[in-house]
Amino acid sequence: MADLIAPHGGLSEPVCRTVPQESRKDFVATAEQLLRVPVSDADLSTVYRWGDGGLSPTIGPMDSATYDRVLEEGVIEVDGRKYAWTIPLSLPVTSELAAQLSPGQTVALVNTKNEVIGTLDVSDVFEWDKQKYLSKVYLTDRTDHPGADMVLVGDADKTHLLGGTVQVLPQPKHPAFGRYVLSPREVRRLLAEKGWERVVAFQTRNPLHRAHEYALVCGLETLLRAGYNAGACLNPLIGETKGDDVHADVRMKTYEALIDQRKLGEGDSDPELWGSRDDAVPDRVILLGLDIKMFYGGPKEAVMHAIYRQNFGFTDLVIGRKHADAPYHDGTAIWGDFDAQEIFNNLAGDLQIKPLNVGFAAYYESMGRVDLMENHADEKPVFISGKQVRASLMAGETVDPRIMRESTARILIEAMATK
Repeated sequence: MADLIAPHGGLSEPVCRTVPQESRKDFVATAEQLLRVPVSDADLSTVYRWGDGGLSPTIGPMDSATYDRVLEEGVIEVDGRKYAWTIPLSLPVTSELAAQLSPGQTVALVNTKNEVIGTLDVSDVFEWDKQKYLSKVYLTDRTDHPGADMVLVGDADKTHLLGGTVQVLPQPKHPAFGRYVLSPREVRRLLAEKGWERVVAFQTRNPLHRAHEYALVCGLETLLRAGYNAGACLNPLIGETKGDDVHADVRMKTYEALIDQRKLGEGDSDPELWGSRDDAVPDRVILLGLDIKMFYGGPKEAVMHAIYRQNFGFTDLVIGRKHADAPYHDGTAIWGDFDAQEIFNNLAGDLQIKPLNVGFAAYYESMGRVDLMENHADEKPVFISGKQVRASLMAGETVDPRIMRESTARILIEAMATK
């Protein structure tokens, strides 16, 4: 069966810059002799996605011209055609290291353990205008937000950026959830085996409340109602996140439980749609992790989330209100509720994957289940603040089951108790 959707950038197949297994020993031996360029834990997954094609059509960090065009126009250009791209990706380095580098040089990329992970053929070394980057990506001149923290605090010592072309060793599998992290080619084969006509991906970086869960269910049901033989992918981001986000291995356990216990969508799926069918939501949902860091970039990051998913073969992506959102440190909003949905109406370049817009959801007593809030303008939903949820979990108490599945709450309680 043919791919459901082409990779981004007009390619016929995802980029592959991964070193073949049979060449690994010689590759590492050669790389060990090169100048070493350290890659932070936050940027490590980006390097691996250049390697496996998750960031197609790019084949390494952007040079200054490409980087600036992304900031100014929101596009990259391939064979004379513009493609949407909203957050530039280059490799940060210190001024001391930048002084030792020049175009045409090949360097070894090493992780925080000083282990070789790949090589970079350097094409450009340029100064990092951090304020310009932050204002263009985050659409604000304020710097009291998580994205600015990553740049101004996490990368405080990095003053320059590298562009070039990579070769990357295969990414080691995480012992707890590595089986859920596949390359774009592997995911595309899996989707072909399923035989679905459309597949909607659901992005998350949190354990799922039933309202979050419903966004995935709603996306799947939208495609089914349109007449497609459709599937969905619970596709959590498991790369570098903020310190107060729940760790990926804990989150993956909660997602596993939802799938394995067939709780996903239970009680909240549309009885009229599913009543005449011989399957249920869990039969049409797969769990896969995406290892790439969060930028907490709101609208601009929503577009990147779509690009990643197109490269992995998904045809649709749920875009929620406040997608990839993070407020200022004082709690006020950086972007409007719908900005991450509206940005897709004004892209300056091609993007084939379709945004599937879903609004806020909540539990309503009148229906006895979760539904979109837009359908209940005159009814008050069952609501518990995130602060109350955390307090209950910290106290070892399960959360109101109208808000969170018991399996999810139990796993979070156990994780908090062992901190």
